Amino acid sequence: MTFNDVNEAASAVQNLSEEECWNALLSASLGRLAVSVGGIPDIFPVNFVAADRRLLFRTASGTKLIELTVNNRVAFETDGVGRDEAWSVVVHGTARALDTQRDVDAAAALPLRPLIPTFKPVFVEIVPESITGRRFILGPEPTAALI
Repeated sequence: MTFNDVNEAASAVQNLSEEECWNALLSASLGRLAVSVGGIPDIFPVNFVAADRRLLFRTASGTKLIELTVNNRVAFETDGVGRDEAWSVVVHGTARALDTQRDVDAAAALPLRPLIPTFKPVFVEIVPESITGRRFILGPEPTAALI
């Protein structure tokens, strides 16, 4: 690996600011929800919307909702890949099913519909405690391994 390869590799990964993370989240609609119950991790793909510095998704009764009830501490990840760059954002926070009619009505007004024809009556919000992201400049593999 040459000196230039090392410099290019270092500049190929850039940390995103919190504002850049939110802009990325606003542009995405599919992510992965990670939960852990009894020391056993689980991950679920969910379509979501970012609004008011929180994430919202819909679900039905089942494993995901049960696990969120047992442990509401979650991680959420979404990413995007373009021609020249890619990005990834990870949110750590707490999740809760919306339970007041006011909250449900506000969430129902957002552009959040199931991707598949299923009934998902429960709105869940994730309130972030931390948000991090990285942008990756895409390109060819370096010419040699660093020894």
